[in-house]
Amino acid sequence: MKFLNAIDRYIFRLVLMPMLGIFVLAASLLVLDKMLRLFDFVATEGGPVGVVFKLLANMLPEYASLAIPLGLMLGILLAFRKLATSSELDVMRAVGLSYTRMLRVPYLITIVLVGLNFAIVGYLQPLSRYYYEQLNYELKSGALGASIKVGEFTSLKDRIALRIDESQDEGRRLIGIFARVANDKGQVLSISAREGRFLALKGSPDTIILRLEQGQIIQDMPGDTPRVLSFTRHDLPIELPQIEKFRQRGGQSREYLLPELLKLGWSKSSQPEEERVSSQANFNYRMVEVVMMLLLPLLAVALAIPPKRSTSSLGLFVSIVMIVAYHKVNQYANDVASLGRIDPVLGLWGPFAVLAVIILWMYYRVAYVPGGQAIGWLEKGFEMLSKRLKSLLRRRRRSHGPVLPEPQDMT
Repeated sequence: MKFLNAIDRYIFRLVLMPMLGIFVLAASLLVLDKMLRLFDFVATEGGPVGVVFKLLANMLPEYASLAIPLGLMLGILLAFRKLATSSELDVMRAVGLSYTRMLRVPYLITIVLVGLNFAIVGYLQPLSRYYYEQLNYELKSGALGASIKVGEFTSLKDRIALRIDESQDEGRRLIGIFARVANDKGQVLSISAREGRFLALKGSPDTIILRLEQGQIIQDMPGDTPRVLSFTRHDLPIELPQIEKFRQRGGQSREYLLPELLKLGWSKSSQPEEERVSSQANFNYRMVEVVMMLLLPLLAVALAIPPKRSTSSLGLFVSIVMIVAYHKVNQYANDVASLGRIDPVLGLWGPFAVLAVIILWMYYRVAYVPGGQAIGWLEKGFEMLSKRLKSLLRRRRRSHGPVLPEPQDMT
């Protein structure tokens, strides 16, 4: 920080706090929205609650790649908006500081965040996405202990039907157990117990013990009278179903690292055409999302400066709409390019070129045209609309007039 003067350090402080706050807020909103759906999904599958937090941890890199550009842009925008509304920006411009000079610190922050986002998108996000899919598969297949659902009959090895009324202590204690066991001789055991728990069997990973307490066993053999036995403790061995191992990483293009995408998309080896096209589309999608961050400081400054004698926050709204809309356009272009319907370079770098031209023009209007406004026409339209709405409200109030109390009968 020694090579930065007092103004640079002041701008750094103005940018840093809003940027961090918006980053945390955006990431928290995304996590909370996903958390509710994951809790519902895990509860439906009967899995342990701890799986929800593991799934969320693997989604954090994806959310960070969205929250970092948004936090960067809004942090710079709010900082320059504060300078503009407090007239400090006019003072800086009067002493000879140009907008380009004042963007030194924001661009230093941008370069650091571009490197961070590149590492997240190129390396961390593919790995976390694969681990997320692996946890999702294990949850559905029962590898996490989620195959026994409360209140439903579950078949194990086609010989055991098990039903549990209640699960406590994250599945370690089972209440209200009913089991129906059949063997090769035709004998059927109907077992009911007050409670039980699963125990691991040493030396046999494919078999677990269901230890039952306080229950009855009804033995039913064809041609014989059923017998009823009561027990205080009974161990029921259960063979675990064979669970297929989860696939290797790379079942989807977004699970590949950037060097792997380059190898699959542009290598001369005999790769399937669909996989090659999908790899090219995903590589260009990741790169364009990262490179786009270099334009955000210019966009933030262009939309941060309100008209003179105005505190309009329309630029803040427009900036969010532009970034979200551009992200959605990239997602759509990536999906279409992955299907081979459009060239990945044209579909993804074309919208980037259009956005870059728009942002550069907006910045030029603010920085180099005296009194220029990037969205001046929109500000005027918004102001006219606001005045018209206020006028309509005043007319409506006058037309109704004051509300007088009804006369009362004094007799």
